[in-house]
Amino acid sequence: MKRIISLILVFITAISLFTACKKDDTVTLNIYNWGDYIDESIFKTFTDETGIKISYNLFDSNEGMYAKLKSGGTAYDVLIPSDYMIQKLIEEDILLKIDFDNVPNYEYIDDKFKNLAYDSTNEYSIPYMWGTVGILYNKDMVDETVDSWDILWNEKYNQSIVMQDSVRDAFAVALKKLNYSLNSISETELEEAKQLLIKQKPLVNGYVNDQVKDKMVGNEAALAVIYSGDAIVTSKLNESLKYIIPKEGSNLWFDAMCIPKTSKHKKEAEMFLNFLCREDIALANVNYIGYSTPHVGAKKLLPKELLNNKASYPPEEVLKRCEVFIDLGPTITKMYNDKWTEVKSK
Repeated sequence: MKRIISLILVFITAISLFTACKKDDTVTLNIYNWGDYIDESIFKTFTDETGIKISYNLFDSNEGMYAKLKSGGTAYDVLIPSDYMIQKLIEEDILLKIDFDNVPNYEYIDDKFKNLAYDSTNEYSIPYMWGTVGILYNKDMVDETVDSWDILWNEKYNQSIVMQDSVRDAFAVALKKLNYSLNSISETELEEAKQLLIKQKPLVNGYVNDQVKDKMVGNEAALAVIYSGDAIVTSKLNESLKYIIPKEGSNLWFDAMCIPKTSKHKKEAEMFLNFLCREDIALANVNYIGYSTPHVGAKKLLPKELLNNKASYPPEEVLKRCEVFIDLGPTITKMYNDKWTEVKSK
Protein backbone atom coordinates (compact mmCIF):
# COMPACT_ATOMS: atom_id res chain seq x y z
CA MET A 1 0.00 0.00 0.00
CA LYS A 2 2.85 2.38 0.89
CA ARG A 3 4.41 1.58 -2.46
CA ILE A 4 1.16 2.38 -4.28
CA ILE A 5 0.79 5.64 -2.37
CA SER A 6 4.38 6.54 -3.17
CA LEU A 7 3.80 5.88 -6.86
CA ILE A 8 0.64 8.00 -6.80
CA LEU A 9 2.54 10.84 -5.12
CA VAL A 10 5.31 10.60 -7.72
CA PHE A 11 2.71 10.64 -10.49
CA ILE A 12 0.94 13.69 -9.01
CA THR A 13 4.29 15.49 -8.57
CA ALA A 14 5.26 14.72 -12.17
CA ILE A 15 1.91 16.03 -13.45
CA SER A 16 2.30 19.19 -11.37
CA LEU A 17 5.81 19.77 -12.66
CA PHE A 18 4.69 19.15 -16.24
CA THR A 19 1.81 21.58 -15.85
CA ALA A 20 4.08 24.21 -14.30
CA CYS A 21 6.62 23.82 -17.08
CA LYS A 22 3.94 24.03 -19.70
CA LYS A 23 2.58 27.20 -18.11
CA ASP A 24 6.05 28.72 -17.91
CA ASP A 25 6.63 27.93 -21.56
CA THR A 26 3.74 30.19 -22.63
CA VAL A 27 5.27 33.30 -24.16
CA THR A 28 3.61 36.69 -23.75
CA LEU A 29 4.79 39.48 -26.03
CA ASN A 30 4.69 43.02 -24.66
CA ILE A 31 3.66 45.33 -27.50
CA TYR A 32 3.98 49.13 -27.14
CA ASN A 33 2.07 51.18 -29.71
CA TRP A 34 0.11 54.35 -30.38
CA GLY A 35 -3.58 54.48 -29.47
CA ASP A 36 -6.08 53.35 -32.15
CA TYR A 37 -3.16 52.10 -34.23
CA ILE A 38 -3.90 48.42 -34.77
CA ASP A 39 -6.92 46.20 -35.29
CA GLU A 40 -6.86 44.47 -31.90
CA SER A 41 -8.92 41.55 -33.22
CA ILE A 42 -5.77 40.29 -34.94
CA PHE A 43 -4.24 39.48 -31.54
CA LYS A 44 -6.61 36.55 -31.15
CA THR A 45 -5.71 35.32 -34.64
CA PHE A 46 -2.01 35.47 -33.76
CA THR A 47 -2.51 33.66 -30.45
CA ASP A 48 -4.72 30.99 -32.04
CA GLU A 49 -2.09 30.35 -34.72
CA THR A 50 1.03 30.43 -32.53
CA GLY A 51 0.00 30.02 -28.89
CA ILE A 52 1.83 33.27 -28.13
CA LYS A 53 -0.13 35.73 -26.01
CA ILE A 54 -0.17 39.50 -26.41
CA SER A 55 0.04 42.16 -23.70
CA TYR A 56 -0.86 45.45 -25.36
CA ASN A 57 0.22 48.86 -24.03
CA LEU A 58 -0.34 52.36 -25.43
CA PHE A 59 1.63 55.60 -25.64
CA ASP A 60 0.50 58.98 -26.96
CA SER A 61 3.81 60.53 -27.99
CA ASN A 62 7.26 59.42 -29.09
CA GLU A 63 8.78 61.29 -26.18
CA GLY A 64 6.47 59.56 -23.68
CA MET A 65 7.35 56.18 -25.19
CA TYR A 66 11.07 56.97 -24.96
CA ALA A 67 10.84 58.01 -21.31
CA LYS A 68 8.94 54.84 -20.39
CA LEU A 69 11.40 52.66 -22.30
CA LYS A 70 14.39 54.31 -20.62
CA SER A 71 12.83 53.88 -17.18
CA GLY A 72 13.17 50.13 -17.60
CA GLY A 73 9.88 49.33 -15.92
CA THR A 74 8.61 46.94 -18.60
CA ALA A 75 10.46 44.54 -20.91
CA TYR A 76 8.84 45.50 -24.20
CA ASP A 77 9.23 43.15 -27.17
CA VAL A 78 7.86 45.28 -30.02
CA LEU A 79 7.70 49.06 -30.44
CA ILE A 80 6.11 51.12 -33.22
CA PRO A 81 7.72 54.59 -32.96
CA SER A 82 8.20 57.29 -35.59
CA ASP A 83 11.15 57.96 -37.87
CA TYR A 84 13.19 60.48 -35.83
CA MET A 85 12.68 58.47 -32.64
CA ILE A 86 13.85 55.29 -34.37
CA GLN A 87 16.98 57.17 -35.40
CA LYS A 88 17.51 58.21 -31.78
CA LEU A 89 16.99 54.66 -30.48
CA ILE A 90 19.50 53.30 -33.01
CA GLU A 91 22.08 55.93 -32.10
CA GLU A 92 21.66 55.12 -28.41
CA ASP A 93 22.03 51.38 -29.09
CA ILE A 94 18.58 50.59 -27.70
CA LEU A 95 17.30 48.45 -30.60
CA LEU A 96 18.14 44.91 -31.70
CA LYS A 97 18.95 44.12 -35.30
CA ILE A 98 16.13 42.18 -36.94
CA ASP A 99 16.88 38.74 -38.38
CA PHE A 100 15.01 39.11 -41.66
CA ASP A 101 15.27 35.36 -42.29
CA ASN A 102 12.52 35.17 -39.65
CA VAL A 103 10.44 37.82 -41.43
CA PRO A 104 9.96 36.46 -44.98
CA ASN A 105 6.85 38.63 -45.50
CA TYR A 106 9.15 41.65 -45.46
CA GLU A 107 9.42 41.14 -49.23
CA TYR A 108 5.92 42.67 -49.55
CA ILE A 109 7.10 46.05 -48.22
CA ASP A 110 7.54 48.52 -51.09
CA ASP A 111 11.23 49.16 -51.80
CA LYS A 112 10.74 52.93 -51.71
CA PHE A 113 10.10 52.64 -47.97
CA LYS A 114 13.36 50.82 -47.32
CA ASN A 115 16.80 52.28 -46.51
CA LEU A 116 15.29 55.59 -45.44
CA ALA A 117 17.42 58.09 -43.53
CA TYR A 118 16.22 57.10 -40.04
CA ASP A 119 17.42 53.50 -40.62
CA SER A 120 19.73 53.84 -43.60
CA THR A 121 21.22 50.35 -43.28
CA ASN A 122 17.75 48.80 -43.06
CA GLU A 123 18.60 46.59 -40.09
CA TYR A 124 16.49 47.79 -37.17
CA SER A 125 12.98 48.51 -38.42
CA ILE A 126 10.15 47.47 -40.73
CA PRO A 127 7.79 50.15 -42.11
CA TYR A 128 4.30 49.98 -40.64
CA MET A 129 2.37 53.06 -41.80
CA TRP A 130 3.13 56.45 -43.29
CA GLY A 131 1.34 59.72 -43.81
CA THR A 132 1.37 63.48 -43.51
CA VAL A 133 0.31 66.18 -41.06
CA GLY A 134 -2.18 68.79 -42.23
CA ILE A 135 -5.27 70.80 -41.39
CA LEU A 136 -8.68 69.22 -40.98
CA TYR A 137 -11.45 71.81 -41.29
CA ASN A 138 -15.23 71.83 -41.16
CA LYS A 139 -16.47 73.44 -44.38
CA ASP A 140 -19.74 74.38 -42.67
CA MET A 141 -17.83 76.37 -40.05
CA VAL A 142 -15.03 77.79 -42.21
CA ASP A 143 -16.15 80.05 -45.05
CA GLU A 144 -12.78 80.87 -46.60
CA THR A 145 -10.10 79.03 -48.55
CA VAL A 146 -7.93 76.82 -46.36
CA ASP A 147 -4.51 76.45 -47.93
CA SER A 148 -2.07 77.87 -45.37
CA TRP A 149 -1.02 77.42 -41.75
CA ASP A 150 -1.90 81.11 -41.32
CA ILE A 151 -5.57 80.30 -40.68
CA LEU A 152 -4.64 78.72 -37.34
CA TRP A 153 -3.84 82.23 -36.10
CA ASN A 154 -7.09 83.78 -37.34
CA GLU A 155 -8.94 85.32 -34.36
CA LYS A 156 -12.19 84.60 -36.15
CA TYR A 157 -11.78 80.98 -34.98
CA ASN A 158 -11.21 81.79 -31.31
CA GLN A 159 -11.52 78.62 -29.18
CA SER A 160 -12.25 76.62 -32.32
CA ILE A 161 -8.71 75.50 -33.17
CA VAL A 162 -7.28 72.16 -32.02
CA MET A 163 -3.52 71.61 -31.85
CA GLN A 164 -1.51 68.43 -31.34
CA ASP A 165 -0.13 67.96 -27.83
CA SER A 166 3.29 67.15 -29.25
CA VAL A 167 6.40 69.30 -29.11
CA ARG A 168 7.69 68.41 -32.58
CA ASP A 169 4.27 68.62 -34.27
CA ALA A 170 3.38 71.95 -32.65
CA PHE A 171 6.73 73.52 -33.46
CA ALA A 172 6.61 72.09 -37.00
CA VAL A 173 3.40 74.04 -37.65
CA ALA A 174 4.89 77.31 -36.38
CA LEU A 175 8.23 76.78 -38.12
CA LYS A 176 6.60 76.00 -41.49
CA LYS A 177 4.32 79.04 -41.13
CA LEU A 178 7.52 81.07 -40.77
CA ASN A 179 9.00 79.28 -43.81
CA TYR A 180 11.69 77.61 -41.71
CA SER A 181 12.66 73.94 -41.67
CA LEU A 182 10.72 71.77 -39.21
CA ASN A 183 14.14 70.38 -38.26
CA SER A 184 15.48 73.83 -37.37
CA ILE A 185 18.38 73.95 -34.91
CA SER A 186 18.48 77.74 -34.78
CA GLU A 187 17.66 79.15 -31.35
CA THR A 188 16.54 82.38 -32.99
CA GLU A 189 14.09 80.53 -35.25
CA LEU A 190 12.83 78.37 -32.38
CA GLU A 191 12.28 81.42 -30.18
CA GLU A 192 10.32 83.04 -33.01
CA ALA A 193 8.23 79.86 -33.35
CA LYS A 194 7.68 79.78 -29.57
CA GLN A 195 6.40 83.33 -29.54
CA LEU A 196 4.08 82.49 -32.43
CA LEU A 197 2.64 79.52 -30.48
CA ILE A 198 2.19 81.69 -27.39
CA LYS A 199 0.34 84.25 -29.52
CA GLN A 200 -1.90 81.49 -30.86
CA LYS A 201 -2.64 79.89 -27.48
CA PRO A 202 -5.71 81.99 -26.54
CA LEU A 203 -7.38 80.80 -29.76
CA VAL A 204 -6.74 77.11 -29.04
CA ASN A 205 -9.65 74.92 -27.96
CA GLY A 206 -7.24 72.26 -26.72
CA TYR A 207 -3.87 70.54 -27.10
CA VAL A 208 -4.83 66.90 -27.65
CA ASN A 209 -3.80 63.70 -29.40
CA ASP A 210 -6.36 60.97 -30.12
CA GLN A 211 -9.19 63.21 -28.87
CA VAL A 212 -8.86 65.39 -31.99
CA LYS A 213 -11.09 62.95 -33.86
CA ASP A 214 -13.96 63.20 -31.37
CA LYS A 215 -13.74 66.99 -31.26
CA MET A 216 -13.92 67.34 -35.03
CA VAL A 217 -16.59 64.70 -35.59
CA GLY A 218 -18.69 66.30 -32.84
CA ASN A 219 -18.35 69.80 -34.37
CA GLU A 220 -16.59 71.05 -31.23
CA ALA A 221 -13.98 72.84 -33.33
CA ALA A 222 -13.64 74.25 -36.83
CA LEU A 223 -9.96 73.55 -37.49
CA ALA A 224 -7.43 70.99 -36.28
CA VAL A 225 -3.87 69.92 -36.86
CA ILE A 226 -4.20 66.23 -37.57
CA TYR A 227 -2.47 63.16 -38.98
CA SER A 228 -3.71 62.17 -42.42
CA GLY A 229 -5.08 58.79 -41.37
CA ASP A 230 -7.13 60.32 -38.57
CA ALA A 231 -8.43 62.84 -41.09
CA ILE A 232 -9.66 60.04 -43.35
CA VAL A 233 -11.41 58.24 -40.49
CA THR A 234 -13.12 61.41 -39.23
CA SER A 235 -14.16 62.46 -42.75
CA LYS A 236 -16.10 59.22 -43.05
CA LEU A 237 -17.97 60.03 -39.84
CA ASN A 238 -18.62 63.69 -40.67
CA GLU A 239 -18.92 64.57 -44.35
CA SER A 240 -18.34 68.27 -43.61
CA LEU A 241 -14.69 67.60 -42.74
CA LYS A 242 -11.95 68.19 -45.33
CA TYR A 243 -8.18 67.71 -45.16
CA ILE A 244 -5.41 69.77 -46.78
CA ILE A 245 -1.63 69.93 -46.65
CA PRO A 246 -0.74 73.65 -46.40
CA LYS A 247 1.15 75.30 -49.25
CA GLU A 248 4.13 76.08 -46.97
CA GLY A 249 4.72 72.35 -46.60
CA SER A 250 4.43 69.95 -43.69
CA ASN A 251 5.69 66.75 -42.13
CA LEU A 252 5.95 63.49 -44.08
CA TRP A 253 6.26 60.80 -41.44
CA PHE A 254 6.95 57.08 -41.19
CA ASP A 255 6.16 54.74 -38.30
CA ALA A 256 7.97 51.43 -38.16
CA MET A 257 8.15 48.23 -36.12
CA CYS A 258 11.22 47.65 -33.95
CA ILE A 259 12.50 45.24 -31.32
CA PRO A 260 14.12 46.91 -28.30
CA LYS A 261 16.95 45.35 -26.34
CA THR A 262 14.53 44.91 -23.44
CA SER A 263 12.91 42.05 -25.39
CA LYS A 264 13.13 38.62 -23.79
CA HIS A 265 11.48 36.94 -26.78
CA LYS A 266 13.25 38.16 -29.92
CA LYS A 267 12.34 35.15 -32.07
CA GLU A 268 8.66 35.39 -31.12
CA ALA A 269 8.77 39.16 -31.68
CA GLU A 270 10.06 38.51 -35.20
CA MET A 271 7.18 36.06 -35.70
CA PHE A 272 4.80 38.88 -34.77
CA LEU A 273 6.50 41.29 -37.20
CA ASN A 274 6.17 38.68 -39.94
CA PHE A 275 2.50 38.26 -39.01
CA LEU A 276 1.93 42.02 -39.32
CA CYS A 277 3.55 41.91 -42.77
CA ARG A 278 1.14 39.22 -43.96
CA GLU A 279 -1.19 40.53 -46.64
CA ASP A 280 -4.50 39.82 -44.90
CA ILE A 281 -3.27 41.23 -41.58
CA ALA A 282 -1.73 44.32 -43.20
CA LEU A 283 -5.02 44.92 -45.01
CA ALA A 284 -7.03 44.52 -41.79
CA ASN A 285 -4.84 47.13 -40.11
CA VAL A 286 -5.06 49.58 -43.02
CA ASN A 287 -8.84 49.28 -43.07
CA TYR A 288 -9.04 49.79 -39.31
CA ILE A 289 -6.49 52.61 -38.95
CA GLY A 290 -7.04 54.54 -42.17
CA TYR A 291 -3.38 55.44 -42.71
CA SER A 292 -1.30 54.90 -45.83
CA THR A 293 0.36 51.50 -46.16
CA PRO A 294 3.87 50.61 -47.38
CA HIS A 295 2.61 47.04 -48.00
CA VAL A 296 2.36 46.35 -51.75
CA GLY A 297 -0.14 43.50 -51.46
CA ALA A 298 -2.47 45.30 -49.05
CA LYS A 299 -2.40 48.47 -51.16
CA LYS A 300 -3.50 46.57 -54.27
CA LEU A 301 -6.61 45.39 -52.43
CA LEU A 302 -7.73 48.88 -51.37
CA PRO A 303 -10.75 50.47 -53.10
CA LYS A 304 -9.98 52.94 -55.90
CA GLU A 305 -11.66 55.82 -54.07
CA LEU A 306 -9.15 55.44 -51.23
CA LEU A 307 -6.16 55.12 -53.56
CA ASN A 308 -7.33 58.27 -55.36
CA ASN A 309 -7.83 60.14 -52.08
CA LYS A 310 -5.15 62.83 -51.91
CA ALA A 311 -5.22 62.71 -48.12
CA SER A 312 -4.12 59.05 -48.20
CA TYR A 313 -1.81 59.12 -51.18
CA PRO A 314 -0.85 62.73 -51.98
CA PRO A 315 0.57 63.59 -55.41
CA GLU A 316 4.34 63.78 -55.70
CA GLU A 317 4.39 67.57 -56.06
CA VAL A 318 2.71 67.87 -52.64
CA LEU A 319 5.08 65.40 -50.97
CA LYS A 320 8.06 67.36 -52.31
CA ARG A 321 7.00 70.26 -50.07
CA CYS A 322 7.11 68.02 -47.00
CA GLU A 323 10.01 67.19 -44.69
CA VAL A 324 10.78 64.13 -42.60
CA PHE A 325 11.61 64.70 -38.94
CA ILE A 326 15.16 63.82 -37.92
CA ASP A 327 16.60 63.34 -34.44
CA LEU A 328 18.19 66.65 -33.47
CA GLY A 329 20.37 65.39 -30.63
CA PRO A 330 20.02 65.92 -26.88
CA THR A 331 20.99 69.61 -26.75
CA ILE A 332 18.55 70.78 -29.43
CA THR A 333 15.86 68.40 -28.19
CA LYS A 334 16.14 69.98 -24.73
CA MET A 335 15.80 73.41 -26.33
CA TYR A 336 12.57 72.33 -28.05
CA ASN A 337 11.22 70.78 -24.84
CA ASP A 338 12.07 73.82 -22.73
CA LYS A 339 10.37 76.18 -25.17
CA TRP A 340 7.32 73.90 -25.40
CA THR A 341 7.08 73.94 -21.61
CA GLU A 342 7.08 77.74 -21.77
CA VAL A 343 4.25 77.67 -24.33
CA LYS A 344 2.15 75.30 -22.25
CA SER A 345 2.73 77.27 -19.03
CA LYS A 346 1.53 80.62 -20.43
